[in-house]
Amino acid sequence: MKKIFFALYGQAILTIGILLNAFGILINIPRRLFLSSFFSFELNKDIIWYSGFPIVLGLILISLDLIFNVNEIRKNKRVLFKSVENELVTVVLTAYNDELSIGDSVKDFLSHPRVKRVIVISNNSTDRTLEVAQLEGAVAFNEKKQGYGACVYRALSEGVNYDDTSLTVLCEGDMTFRAIDIEKLLAYIPHADIVVGTRIVEQLQDSGTQITLFVHYGNFFVGKLLEMKHLGMVSLTDVGTTYKICRNEILKKLLPKLDPSVNLEFNPYFLDKALSGGARIVECPITFYKRVGKSKGGNASNFIAYKLGMRMIYGILFNWKGIAEDV
Repeated sequence: MKKIFFALYGQAILTIGILLNAFGILINIPRRLFLSSFFSFELNKDIIWYSGFPIVLGLILISLDLIFNVNEIRKNKRVLFKSVENELVTVVLTAYNDELSIGDSVKDFLSHPRVKRVIVISNNSTDRTLEVAQLEGAVAFNEKKQGYGACVYRALSEGVNYDDTSLTVLCEGDMTFRAIDIEKLLAYIPHADIVVGTRIVEQLQDSGTQITLFVHYGNFFVGKLLEMKHLGMVSLTDVGTTYKICRNEILKKLLPKLDPSVNLEFNPYFLDKALSGGARIVECPITFYKRVGKSKGGNASNFIAYKLGMRMIYGILFNWKGIAEDV
């Protein structure tokens, strides 16, 4: 019987309570200066008082999982070591108007001794992305359905078609990620079905990247929210990174369950669905560089990142209902 976890909703309720409490404390100063009436005092007092209820309820729900569910999971968990006989990989790169970067990205990945081939999926690029990718030795396709999710889904679908590799590496063609980190991902794949990179390591972030301070901690928060949904089964600090390595046997089972219409929220959606299907996921710190060209995704600005983050939170809480887009 599938366990029911309360920690996810406990964290959401706890966060609401903390925000209410902080709001009540903050408005106390302007209230004293400008709104000293009895009514405003009572309202201020009630906000602080009643914020305690969601805080306590959230802590209770989290504690229930920690005591009854996670304890049991931790007692029964085992370290997996499942070797990979063929460590050659197929690399699939997503690209959208990445003419300036795709050539260098393809050359970088093809130079890695473990890479058998590089596949580039252009998502209706209007520049020479496809042409440049082919000139540098990539197998290139155009995905006509617009959207990040559709592009990633096509990339993974193409990657699992090859029998001479049992692993597919998913990445982007904008030079934010580098081929050298494949070694890190391969080091953890015996312990997992999917190894996903995390960019939330300060020493591994180059200056001038899309990971602003807001995105850095926002990503961490959403990662922990998704972790709460699968408490005791995964540790997550970054749900927005594309760079990951997957066993093809797992991908073949997972792809039919995914909706490519989920757009910029596709990475946490992918992780959530994989975890729900029993996949073992391990995070691995990776390097992150300033992209070549202009950002077209969720990190283009803090405001766009905020809207995307709220959609991710909604999707995690409500199982991605209403998140798919017609794009």
